[in-house]
Amino acid sequence: MRRARGGGAAVVVGSGPNGLAAAIVLARAGVSVRVLEGADGPGGGCRSAALTRPGFVHDVCSAVHPLLVASPFFRTIDLGARGVRLCRTAVAFAHPLEGGRSAAVDTDLSSTAASLGADGARYTRTFGALVEHADDIVAALLAPLRSVPAHPLRAAPMALAGLQSAQRLAQRFSTEEARALVAGAAAHSMLPLHSAPTGAMARLFIVLAHAVGWPVVEGGSQRVVDALVAELESAGGDVECGHWVKSLDELSDASAVLLDVTPRQLVEMAGPRLSPSARRALGRYRYGPGICKVDYALAGPVPWSDARCREAITVHVGGTFEEVARSEAEVAAGRHPERPFCLVAQHGVADPTRAPAGQHTLWAYCHVPNGSDVDMTSRLEAQIERFAPGFSDLILERRTLTATQTEAYDPNYVGGDINAGASTLWQTVFRPTPRWNPYRTAIGGVYLCSAATPPGGGVHGLCGMHAARTVLRDLERGR
Repeated sequence: MRRARGGGAAVVVGSGPNGLAAAIVLARAGVSVRVLEGADGPGGGCRSAALTRPGFVHDVCSAVHPLLVASPFFRTIDLGARGVRLCRTAVAFAHPLEGGRSAAVDTDLSSTAASLGADGARYTRTFGALVEHADDIVAALLAPLRSVPAHPLRAAPMALAGLQSAQRLAQRFSTEEARALVAGAAAHSMLPLHSAPTGAMARLFIVLAHAVGWPVVEGGSQRVVDALVAELESAGGDVECGHWVKSLDELSDASAVLLDVTPRQLVEMAGPRLSPSARRALGRYRYGPGICKVDYALAGPVPWSDARCREAITVHVGGTFEEVARSEAEVAAGRHPERPFCLVAQHGVADPTRAPAGQHTLWAYCHVPNGSDVDMTSRLEAQIERFAPGFSDLILERRTLTATQTEAYDPNYVGGDINAGASTLWQTVFRPTPRWNPYRTAIGGVYLCSAATPPGGGVHGLCGMHAARTVLRDLERGR
């Protein structure tokens, strides 16, 4: 095991998927590396726990993993050999509408198009070529933004779509069903649907649904982190939990420090080591809406009015495109919508190990203004009940986290923002600040490897992988 240049080991602060990915890349290259985690266990937002009743396993934050399957980093790990089994259903996600109707994206593009009636041909024209070249397109989107795509002509249509809003994309379609699919996929951006790059977000998630599905991890997302820790240890690295790093001065012996934190924590940890101009630049970084999340132990499956919703792991609950757009606009304006857009994951559809026989877990959240302490449980449940009459009668126990409580759980979720920063067009291109290499900071030997760097939020490990590769190049050049 070789040391980093200068004699000291590399240190990674934070053991989320990005921090662990960074450590694995370094350890595989022969660099001595350790990971310091403030919490009692590793994982950050990729943890599972018994949050309600014994025997019910809940994902604390991340739950559904299309980006994990598509990630070039995770393809370097034999997850199956590490005990990770991905569970899918034929219906990637569904979106209920009034009158017992719903729209759904199947893993098969042609069957999805056929279900959309008058919009079937338009759906195929919009997404067919993207799905055909999904590997090249997703690789380009998840690569460092300053790199040249391997197949630029195939990636170009998606890049141009980044300038388009979901509202503009939805105008291609005439049916409520097709428009609702666009709304639900785009709302993962946590942005108003009239803003860029929500059109690209909708395209990406729909393409992933057809190309790789939207799977969950059998037994809980924590198993992904357990696999990453095992991979790191096999490469010679280690993880130390219960160690909160308050200042970079604590890490003065390290030759390279990689921070799986957001710009706010970087500023706090750096103190006077950051110049006033660098501090101002990081201070301009913007955080997006927060979430209010509810975990449920249920006596049975959710009684959705439409059968396709009962077959989907993920259900987007919010009504028509116009209703979802209104909800997201209210959140952006600092208000708490009466009818919020809700993301719902019902793991038991694909993974019966999450709850005792016949019973189910349910994972659900809605968007709220950043820093909100409002409990949205009743509004969220009213939305589900609207499309699944009798849902409330199945609740055995629930556990709610407001946006402020979400930040208390994980300081990277500033104001409850689980994406570690607003996904605006500006911050998609210049994340976290306008620098040629976004992983280097203004402090020599200190790097960011969190979701505040490209390609942003999600369990893909690529922020960590790209940051670690920057570190390796710098170590070779003697920086």
